[in-house]
Amino acid sequence: MGQGLKCVSPIDGSVFETRETLSQDDAFAAAQRARVAQVAWAARPLQERIDLVMAGVAAVGAMNDEIVPELAHMMGRPVRYGGEFGGFNERASHMAGIAADALADIEVGEDASFKRYIKRVPHGVVFVVAPWNYPYMTAINTVAPALIAGNSVVLKHATQTLLVGERMATAFHSAGIPDDVFQNVFLSHVVTNDLIAGNAFDFVNFTGSVGGGQAMERAAAGTFTGVGTELGGKDPGYVMDDADLDAAVETLIDGAMFNAGQCCCGIERIYVHESLFDEFVAKAVKIVKGYKLGNPLDPETTLGPMANVRFASEVRAQIEEALAKGAKAHIDTFPEDDGGAYLTPQILTNVTHDMRVMRDESFGPVVGIMAVKNDEEAIHLMNDSEFGLTASLWTRDLERAQSVGDRVETGTVFLNRADYLDPGLCWTGCKNTGRGGGLSVIGYQNLTRPKSYHLKKVTS
Repeated sequence: MGQGLKCVSPIDGSVFETRETLSQDDAFAAAQRARVAQVAWAARPLQERIDLVMAGVAAVGAMNDEIVPELAHMMGRPVRYGGEFGGFNERASHMAGIAADALADIEVGEDASFKRYIKRVPHGVVFVVAPWNYPYMTAINTVAPALIAGNSVVLKHATQTLLVGERMATAFHSAGIPDDVFQNVFLSHVVTNDLIAGNAFDFVNFTGSVGGGQAMERAAAGTFTGVGTELGGKDPGYVMDDADLDAAVETLIDGAMFNAGQCCCGIERIYVHESLFDEFVAKAVKIVKGYKLGNPLDPETTLGPMANVRFASEVRAQIEEALAKGAKAHIDTFPEDDGGAYLTPQILTNVTHDMRVMRDESFGPVVGIMAVKNDEEAIHLMNDSEFGLTASLWTRDLERAQSVGDRVETGTVFLNRADYLDPGLCWTGCKNTGRGGGLSVIGYQNLTRPKSYHLKKVTS
């Protein structure tokens, strides 16, 4: 018998939906069905798999009017932003478009005696554990290319966004993808670990906390199952002395505050050249004071509640600890701040790296801003972190940006933009942000294995 999962809405603390988890026996049976179904799925022509996946994507798009308010109820994103289908479709479309080339055989050489080449073959069963903050876009990063490459996929979605996996399964099955090839499952942590430890899967892709990623790796230890992880982040922005100040302020503050700061690559700390510091802070404060915190179902709301009260409590704790150590808060408490999930966005100055708000992942609408004297100081501070997902650099000098970027310990270097995932580039991180890479050609490499063919044509 499984256990109950509850999605508690951040709008009012009510239980929005519940689901029962699978028992261990039923979970292993589901994984076995995926393994059996994968063989016939991989045997289908590549273009057929592409067409079916993209039909499934379109079917998700057809549900968007229902999905947008559903997301507001589950994780608090304002309906005014229209959901995630644009990015969902963009990522799947790109991976579909590059599939033939990315999965093509690597020709090593052929003559009268030998034919040699390397194929890319699917792992088999890919297990995707997806997060709640961008529940559709993060899931499709792996689901689409894994299916296109010939894997079957078992998706376990976050409890906070309990209905997302069901929506995707309904859409993909309606498009003709077999039920056992793409499965949405509800699992307890214990059964999840048992499945991984029991070799139920051939590859695991996890997006979530550092602790969650460590649990996945511990479960897989000794099984030789591949594990790809995208974990925590503390992404920096660096505004150089020649930056377009208005563009930098607008983009970095949006990157810090959008989605109530609950973005994998959201900006969590900003370093500004001392010559621009005061003006940057003044402009940033003006932007944040213009936000409307409120019910995400209200089209006028620009900042909804955090997805869970405990997430907001952690952000409040970081802010309070920083203030106790001498930080300065620039935003007065909003009237809508209820001490729970509805949290006032905050800008802090007089911050140092001795404060958790500049070290630990906040994952909420708060950002610390520090003045720096030069590139050397900025690079040192950007690298003074256990995480490395993205870094946003602001300058009019391309070569300077490339030089600074080469020295920043990160997965992606942005110039004059932030908080964006380009599916043509590998989405990856370093340090405690995790290992592996999604999207791009490299995404296909991680979702397949190489198989070499050394064929001797003649024996005499």
